[in-house]
Amino acid sequence: MTEPRCETTEDAFLGGQLRLRQPKSGHRAGHDAMLLAAATPARSGDRVVDLGAGVGAAGLALAKRVPAIELLLVEFDLELAELARGNAASNAIAADVVVLDVTSAPDRFAAAGLSPDSVDVVLMNPPFNDPVRHRASPDRARATAHVASAAMLADWVHAARRVLKSQGALTLIWRADALAEVLTVLDRGFGSLAILPIHGDATAPAIRVLVRATKGGKAPTRILAGLMLKEESGLPNKQVQDALAGKGSLPLAIP
Repeated sequence: MTEPRCETTEDAFLGGQLRLRQPKSGHRAGHDAMLLAAATPARSGDRVVDLGAGVGAAGLALAKRVPAIELLLVEFDLELAELARGNAASNAIAADVVVLDVTSAPDRFAAAGLSPDSVDVVLMNPPFNDPVRHRASPDRARATAHVASAAMLADWVHAARRVLKSQGALTLIWRADALAEVLTVLDRGFGSLAILPIHGDATAPAIRVLVRATKGGKAPTRILAGLMLKEESGLPNKQVQDALAGKGSLPLAIP
């Protein structure tokens, strides 16, 4: 294992159960990744893929929550992939790290061990800011992690659909104001959607949506009661704090 060239920090997640090295500048793992892990319906023995894994935050957090999953972290940036590999080792989590662009052709996926219909669960936190509406960061890594388009989302969802088994689950987090993009790309091949809006507080519009979809699912779409990061009193929401500490799951994690 080689040392990453970028300057890094070591940060604690899940109440200290998970410690991750990540770049000091650029995109950094935070609440989105932990909430995504808390919303993913994985069970022991499942083959789970974290697409665009970065330093492995969401996938490794899920592995801490659900023992004995077969975890693959897919990341195209070599330095981030190396950090993910080191983070898995330092946290004693068995995980394969695959250096691969999520938009790669099916044969590249198959060569990396990700053949069609071979995965039980996919989770992903794609770049979600529309470049038309969002001024990209001058930091290349941060810009790559945060700025994308509806076409890119479609490519990521297509990759997830290809590798998932029938009735396999996809969980993703996205901007709430672009929920229509998510619904559009999931309309092909996915169903049984469950949507969890995330609000800063009860007076504010949702800022994120967590979405669970089932490959080949036929059940009607459900919109769950919104999750408030803060209570009316201004104090942190206990359900959110428990999820971030690894002590509780979010409703989407229940199939």
